[in-house]
Amino acid sequence: MAEHISAAAARRSVQSAASSKAMPEAHEMVVASGISLRLWRLYAQAWLVCLLFPLMTLIQQRPPVFSLLLALAGLAIFVACYTAIMWSHPLHVGAQQRWSFRPALVLLLSLVALVLGLSLAFGSAFLWLLVGVSAIAGVLLPARSAFLAVMVLTLLTLSCAVGMAGGIGAADWLHFIPLVLLVRGLGLDMVGLARLASALRAVHAARGELARLAVIEERLRMARDLHDLLGQRLTMMTLKSELAQRLVSQDPTQAALEMHAVEQAARQALREVRATVVGYRQPTLQSELDGARQLLEAAGIDYRVEQLTEALPAVVDAVLAWTVREGVTNVIRHSRAHWCRVRIIATDACVATEITNDGARAPELRDASPSSGLAGLADRVRAHGGQLIAGPLGDDGFRLMVELPIGSRSMSQQEQRS
Repeated sequence: MAEHISAAAARRSVQSAASSKAMPEAHEMVVASGISLRLWRLYAQAWLVCLLFPLMTLIQQRPPVFSLLLALAGLAIFVACYTAIMWSHPLHVGAQQRWSFRPALVLLLSLVALVLGLSLAFGSAFLWLLVGVSAIAGVLLPARSAFLAVMVLTLLTLSCAVGMAGGIGAADWLHFIPLVLLVRGLGLDMVGLARLASALRAVHAARGELARLAVIEERLRMARDLHDLLGQRLTMMTLKSELAQRLVSQDPTQAALEMHAVEQAARQALREVRATVVGYRQPTLQSELDGARQLLEAAGIDYRVEQLTEALPAVVDAVLAWTVREGVTNVIRHSRAHWCRVRIIATDACVATEITNDGARAPELRDASPSSGLAGLADRVRAHGGQLIAGPLGDDGFRLMVELPIGSRSMSQQEQRS
């Protein structure tokens, strides 16, 4: 029993949470439509003015008490059904979820039968109730079915009016033409409003999906940036810690210096991670080249760095900086290199970073996940219109090369967006 009670309570809490989430979205759609709930109710209930025609007919005819009560009961049923359907705003999700096609069709047919019965019993003035039936059809039914129902109601109104008048010549067209036009016009207005509701729901759903994709993209960016940031720093800290461990008994002073360097690297990594989390950090090529020298020197790898003297656009500089960081980190982690060369090459149309080494074991691009390693770097390069080349160099080496356009219109636009 306790389990059943807890399960029921859990279901109620889930339904309450879903309802509370749907309510702000529904309110937001109502506001976006420009038709407030109060204005909608005023507009919908104003069409009950059509009741004046059958009421005036009853006053003029003065039917027996039983017939009068029967007519008033029919009018009350119609008003109750019309108010119950039209009270909720069409853009509110609950207004559409309460009715499926079959119950809506049964209700419409019942109202049509009620109106026709009252019209046959008390006169053609009761045909004005078909204006409200047409409005209900436009709100409840799907667009195509609603359009068809409105056309059928229009023809039904016209044929019944002519038939009750005794023919085309005897019909009071000054009375019937406005009636037919209102049945058609109000019904099509409601169809259009229902389509507006559907379009606004689709827009809100698309906006929610875009927000979800933006969150996913930001997560991928954070994962890629953290990988690129922490990879090199942690590799340097590992190498220096191992070196300090070997020197602690032979040269304590040098071991202390190495541990101090580890501390500085850890502090720098912490600052970079904090800056990346808030989304403001962009590495510079000069700082990454300096870091590459320190890392290669700590790893005991002979190195040569050839860099440019002129300044590069910020977007290009940042991508090349990521390239140097990723390439040098891979040399340390994934190869047994004895030498490494880093070159920054510039022409009038492009600028490139080339990192070569004699490592016997190269990183595998095909095994990298999209959010790490060379695959993450390739995403950065492609986003800026460049190309990445990674592969063996001779029998015993590896080359990583990134080439980016410089001075082009696309690069200028990318820089402006950054």
